[in-house]
Amino acid sequence: QVQLVESGGGLVQPGGSLRLSCAASGFTLVDRAIAWFRQAPGKEAEGVSCISAGGTVFEYLDSVKGRFTISRDNAKNTVYLQMNTLEPEDTATYYCATDLKRTCGGSYASWGRGTQVTVSS
Repeated sequence: QVQLVESGGGLVQPGGSLRLSCAASGFTLVDRAIAWFRQAPGKEAEGVSCISAGGTVFEYLDSVKGRFTISRDNAKNTVYLQMNTLEPEDTATYYCATDLKRTCGGSYASWGRGTQVTVSS
């Protein structure tokens, strides 16, 4: 069964850090681009970042540039989103997504169920 599972979310104070993980099962991520999205309550989902199969990184949100870093560990079949200097505005459910393609962009057919990130004092 093809599955993406996010983990690493939680409650953190402003200025804190979290590292989200996106683990794949049932297939290998090595030849796929992986993207992170987030959706805050009452808002549309927005793309955060994407890493191609070749390791090229795309950052979609100006508000997280310099604070969030996407990376991949093909040996562990996992993609990470390191989030530093978190702000209350980063509060959202974070999802990872992939498709049968090596490059970022367009739509993604496979999604995880998400992990909640809450930034609050």
